[in-house]
Order: sequence, then structure tokens, then C-alpha cells
Amino acid sequence: MRDKSSATATGAITLGALGVLGFSLSLPFTRVAVHELDPWFVAFGRAVGAAALAWVFLSCTGAPRPTRAQWKRLAVVALGVVAGFPLFTSLALTTQSSSHGAVVVTVLPAMTAVFAVLRAGERPPALFWVASGGGVIAVLTFLISSGAVGGALSTADLYLLVAVILCGLGYAEGGALSRELGGARTICWSLLLALPVTVPATLIAAVIHPPRAGAAAWAAFGYLTAISMFLAFFAWYAGLARGGVAKVGQVQLVQPVLTLLWSALLLGETVTPASIAAAAIVLACVVLTQRTRQAAPAKDQAGASSRDCTAAAPARAPWRRQLSSDSPRR
Repeated sequence: MRDKSSATATGAITLGALGVLGFSLSLPFTRVAVHELDPWFVAFGRAVGAAALAWVFLSCTGAPRPTRAQWKRLAVVALGVVAGFPLFTSLALTTQSSSHGAVVVTVLPAMTAVFAVLRAGERPPALFWVASGGGVIAVLTFLISSGAVGGALSTADLYLLVAVILCGLGYAEGGALSRELGGARTICWSLLLALPVTVPATLIAAVIHPPRAGAAAWAAFGYLTAISMFLAFFAWYAGLARGGVAKVGQVQLVQPVLTLLWSALLLGETVTPASIAAAAIVLACVVLTQRTRQAAPAKDQAGASSRDCTAAAPARAPWRRQLSSDSPRR
């Protein structure tokens, strides 16, 4: 049983890490895209493109429609990660660098953990919060000392703060909902649900500011559409569902350091050798959060028992098991 539990935890962390790796390029590529494209077009256009991919996926897999209660929760996910985070980061990065944005994103793991308590019913132990806080402090110290932060709080900073709050909400709600729908279907249905908002917003933005850009901006937009808004969520939500929203969410502590490194490689921003030391400290904090025990809510324990009882059901195709952590529908 312990080996099985350990394998499940390792798989959850691996999926979470893959999602974070995909998200770590979001701010640099958003910065590249909004340099030539309208930020509203970038924010909502990528959601429309990802929704087209989602429709293909759901059609090919024959996914059943969510229940009425699940639709309501999907609306929260759409508000947080389909509309909120892309819009406010796009607006912020028209005037701020991606490395500056990485500073505010540092608080995202803690925000996700807070919403995991409020929305997913999780109760991380005290040591979890200590390790999480240590990781946040380590990354903030590194980013501040490296000169990524400077000046007073600006409008862009406020946009980033709103983006982080909405993203934490979307991560927590989506991770909890993925226990029922699976990671892939959760983001796919959220993208389709948001179409009545994202399509008109994209068309209006395209009319006001016709999208004319070079290859680099369109390539960045393509990445944001296919990876940041679509495929990365497959792994991310599956990891949150399997390992717990608060616990797996702490893998995000690595994201600001990765974002800073990508910013240096893609945008020519300066990264000091201290990044190596900061990365080591952050990784140590992540490992510590993963070694803490977490009491699961009663309803999740019941759901887990139900899934164990149905383990003998006919297996899905391997590729579908990898894309989704779906549990049998009742």
C-alpha cells in the first residue's frame, strides 16, 4: 500500500512539474506577444484558439457533458484561468518586464493553498505552511536582490496582483473539480464555457487594433494558445487532483526562477549567478512540502474508496489514462 501511495505521489508531482514547466514560459511569451499585438487580443484570442483544440479533444474522446453543479464550478475555473489571469497579465506586461511579473507570481503557490482550504476543503499541516513560506521568502529575496523589483506599486503591479488572486482561485477549483472530471476535461469544458465572452472580446479587439505582427509575436501567441492555455493544464490539473491542490501547488515555487531564466534567454534580461543558489533553496522547500502529511477531507476519502472499489472496471486506452485522471461517472 505504501509503495502504491508513493508511486501516486511521485506521479502527481511529476505531472505538476510538467504543468509548471509549460507555465513558466507564459510571462516571457506574453511579453513578446503584447509587444506587437493588442493585449486584449492576446488574452482572449488564445482562449478562443485553445477552445477549438478543446472541442476536437472532447469530440474525439466522446466526453459526457458535465452536470449542472459541475457547470457552475467550471464557471469559476473559466473566470480564474481562462479569462482573469491571461487578461491581467497581458495588460500588466505591456509596461512591465516578465521578470518583474515573476516577483508577483511568487505568491501564487500560497494563494493556491489558501483557496485549496476555502474551495477544496484541504487542511495542510503547520509544517507545510512553514516550508511554503520559506520558499516564497527565498524567491522574493533572490528576485529583489537581483534587481527585478524596483519602484513604487504601479497599475501594472495591481493588474498582476489581481491576476494572481484569480489564478489561485482557478487552480484550486480546477484541481478539486478534476477529481470528478479529470484534468483534461476540466480545462476543455472551461474553455468552451467561456466562448460567449472570449469570442466577442477577440473580435472587438481585432477590429479596434487589427492584429499585425512579426513571426516572433505570432509564435509566442501560438505557444500561449497550445501550451499555456491548453496542454499544460492537462498535466497540471491531473497532478493537483491526484496529489492535492495545496501540496502539488507548491511546485509553483520553482516557476519564478524558471521564468527569470527564460526571460534572460529569450528577452536578454540579466540573471545573476545567485539564481543557482536561489533555485537550490526553492527546490529544498518544495521537497519539504512534499514530505508533510495532509489530512484529506471526508468527502475526498469517500471518493477515493469508491474509486478503489471500481478499480476492476474495464481499463481505458493508455493514452487516455495519461491525458486525464478521470474517475468513473456515477
